[in-house]
Amino acid sequence: MPASEITADALSASGRTSEKLSLPTLQSKMKCDPEGYETELSLIYSQFKSSVELFQQQAALNFTSAASGGVGSDPTVAKDLGDRAMFLAHVTPFYPNQLLGYPKELVEFLRTSARVLPSSLRVTVTQALILLLNRKIVAIKETLALFMELQVLSDKVLKELAFSHVIHSIRRMNQKHKNETENRALQSILFSMLQEEDEKKAMRSLVTICDLHRRKVWFDDRTANAICRACFHSSSRIMIAALSFLLDYEKIEQDSDSDASSDEDEAVHQPHVVVSKEAIYKAKNTGTTSSKKKKKAKLQRVIRSMKKQQRISSERDNNSNYYSPLNSLKDAQGFAEKLFSRLQTCGERFEIKMMIVKVVARTVGLHRLILLNFYPFLQKYVQPHQRDVTNLLAAAVQACHDMVPPDAVEPLFKQIVNQFVHDRSRTESIAVGLNVVREICLRIPLLMTEDLLQDLVLYKKSHEKAVSSAARSLISLFREICPSLLIKKDRGRPTDPKAKPKAFDQDEDNSGIGEEDAISDDDISTHDGGSEFNSDDAAQMESEEDESSEDEGDDDSCSDNDNEEVKDIDGMSIDSQGTRGQKRKFVDFDGELDAASQSLRALKRLAGPKLETDASDSTDGILSNEDFQRIKELKTKKDAKLALAHHGLLKKASDPKSTVFKIPTSDQLSLKRVDGVTLEANIRKKMTKEERKALIKAGREDTGKYQARAAIKQNKTGGLSNRQKEHKKAMPLAAKRSKVERSRRQKKIKQKTAGKQFRGRKAWK
Repeated sequence: MPASEITADALSASGRTSEKLSLPTLQSKMKCDPEGYETELSLIYSQFKSSVELFQQQAALNFTSAASGGVGSDPTVAKDLGDRAMFLAHVTPFYPNQLLGYPKELVEFLRTSARVLPSSLRVTVTQALILLLNRKIVAIKETLALFMELQVLSDKVLKELAFSHVIHSIRRMNQKHKNETENRALQSILFSMLQEEDEKKAMRSLVTICDLHRRKVWFDDRTANAICRACFHSSSRIMIAALSFLLDYEKIEQDSDSDASSDEDEAVHQPHVVVSKEAIYKAKNTGTTSSKKKKKAKLQRVIRSMKKQQRISSERDNNSNYYSPLNSLKDAQGFAEKLFSRLQTCGERFEIKMMIVKVVARTVGLHRLILLNFYPFLQKYVQPHQRDVTNLLAAAVQACHDMVPPDAVEPLFKQIVNQFVHDRSRTESIAVGLNVVREICLRIPLLMTEDLLQDLVLYKKSHEKAVSSAARSLISLFREICPSLLIKKDRGRPTDPKAKPKAFDQDEDNSGIGEEDAISDDDISTHDGGSEFNSDDAAQMESEEDESSEDEGDDDSCSDNDNEEVKDIDGMSIDSQGTRGQKRKFVDFDGELDAASQSLRALKRLAGPKLETDASDSTDGILSNEDFQRIKELKTKKDAKLALAHHGLLKKASDPKSTVFKIPTSDQLSLKRVDGVTLEANIRKKMTKEERKALIKAGREDTGKYQARAAIKQNKTGGLSNRQKEHKKAMPLAAKRSKVERSRRQKKIKQKTAGKQFRGRKAWK
C-alpha cells in the first residue's frame, strides 16, 4: 500500500468512511486534532516498524545495494519507508507518549543499516532525524558519532547534509552564550575520533574541528592543541591537512567565501572608497552656498572613511591582532622537538618536508624556543639552486630570535653570505642574500662583524637597483642598532650614536641595581640602550670633573654651578655636582666651608647639593613620582624625535635619501610572519615607450569619432544631462519677485505710450 494515501479498508477499524486520505493531509489534520487520530498514528507507526525490520533483515543477510536483489531493489518500498519516517518526525511533538521510542529506533536504524540502504532513503531518514534534532527532541550529543560515520559513506549528498548539520547545530548551540558542558562532551567525541587509526573518520573529524575553530565557535586552547596534535597522526593525509591548516590560517581568516553573506559574521568589509577630482571640484565651485556645504561635508565623510580603511589595513599588515593555533600550544618545546624528529625520519616528498620546516620555524619563532639542531639541518639546503629556496630562507629567518646563542646560528649565517652574496652570483641571488642578512641581523645583531658589514655595504654602488636598495636597507638597519660598525660617511645622523646590541648573556633589566652600584667613575653606562662607553670617554669625563672641582674656589662660582644643568650623552640632565651620572668629588670642601662661614646664604647654597646627594643615596634605588615623571618626559621627547626623523625633518641636507625606522621589539618580531616573496627582489623595471603608450590607451575611455557639440545636441534623444539640469535650477524667491516687479513696470510704461502717436513739434503756436 503506498504511503502517500490511506485507503478505506485501512481506516475501517476507526469507523471512518473516507475513500482516500494522503499523508500530508492527514498530517495537517493530526496537528489540529491529535486526540482524534490516534488510530491512524498507530497504524502508520506499525507499518514503519515492519518496514524497518525488513530492511534490517536485509542488512543481516549482507545485501549491499539494490543491485543485489534485496528489498531495496524496489524503489516503491524505499519511498514508502522514507515518507513514513518523515511523517512520524513531523507529528512526534504532538504525540510524545505514543512516539516516545521513535527517535531511538530511527537512530538505531541508521547506525545498523545505513550502508545497505539506497541513497535516496538514507538522505530522507537523515532529514527526518535532523528535524527531530532541530525540535530538540533528540540531543546532538547522542547523534554526533552517527553523523560523523555518515560522512564516511561514499555519498556526496549525504556527506554534505551531515557535515552542514553538525556545524550549524554547534554554532546555534553557542550563539547566545558558550555552553561549556555540552562543548566539552562534543569535543571529547571528536578528539577521540581524531586519534583513531581509521583515516576517513579522522579526516572528517579534523575537517569539522578546523571549520569550527575557523568560525571561532570552538576558539579555545583545547581545540587548538587538538589540531596541533594531528600533525603526529600515523596517516600522512591527516598530517598534511593539519599542517596546511596551521600554515594557511591567516589566509583562511581573510577569506569570505561562505560566511561573507551571513548575518552572523563579525567582520563586514566596507567597499573601497575613492575621491575623484570631479567631486572635489563640485564641492568647491558648483552650486549655491548651501549645496556647497553639503558637498564639502560629504567629501569630509569620504576622506574619513578612506583614512579608517588605511588604518585598518595598516593594522592588519603590522599583525597587531595576529593569532594562530600555534600560540595556544601547552608544550611548545615538546611539539617542536617531536615534529623536528619526524622531519628527520620521514620519507615524504619535498613539499611535505617544506611544510614541516615552516611549522617548526614558526613555532620556534612564536615561542622563542631553543632548537639548536634545526639550524645545521637548514644549512644543508641553503644554496641558490635549491628548489623553493626563498621559503626555506624565510623559515630560517623565522626561527631566529634573541634567545638563540649566536654561535648556533653563525654557521648558517656564513653559509647564506658565502653562497648568495658574491661577485659571481646572479643579481636575484645577491638581493635575496642581502635581504636575508638584514632580517637575521634584525633579530640577532651580534652575528654581524665590522669587516663583513663593510663588504656588504659596498653593494650600494651596484648598478642593479635590487642589489643597491637591499644594501641601503642594511645600512639603515645598522644606523639604528650599531652605528659604530659603519664607516663615518655611512652613519648619517643616527638616533643614538652610541647604540650597541646587548651581549647574549647580558641581563635585559637592571632596575634592581642601585645607582651607586651600577654607575661608577670608571664604568659609566647609559640608561636607554644599555651600551657602555669606552675607556677614553670615561677618562675624559674624569678630567672634566677635576677641572670643575678646581674652579670651585669662591662663593660666586659655587652658587652659579649649583643651579647649572648640563646634558649627558643620552640626554639625561645632571647637575654640576654630578648627582645624576657620577659621584661628586669634594676636593677642597673644608676651604669652601671656611669661606662660606662668613655668610649664611653661602652656607645654605653649599649645604643644599650635599643634602640632595644624601637624599638620593638614601633612596637605595627606589624611584619617586618625580623620577617617573622625568622618565616619561624623556621618553616622550625621544618618541617625538623619532617621529620627526620618520618624516624627514631631522635628516641631513647632504643625505636626503637616508631613512630612519623604529626597531621592532622581540615580541613584535616573533609575531611577524616572514614570507619568502618579501625576500625576493621586487623592483619594478622601467617601462618602454610602447608599454607606456599601451597603458595610456588602455586607461582612456572609448570616446568614438569627434563631433561638434551642436551635432551632439541635435542627435541626442531622451532627457537632459546632469550639467544641463544644473543650469535650470529654480531662482531664489527674491530674484523671482524682482523679475515680476520689473516686468510689471515695463507693462505700465507700454500702456502709457500705447495709442498716442508722436506727430512732431508744431511749427506755430
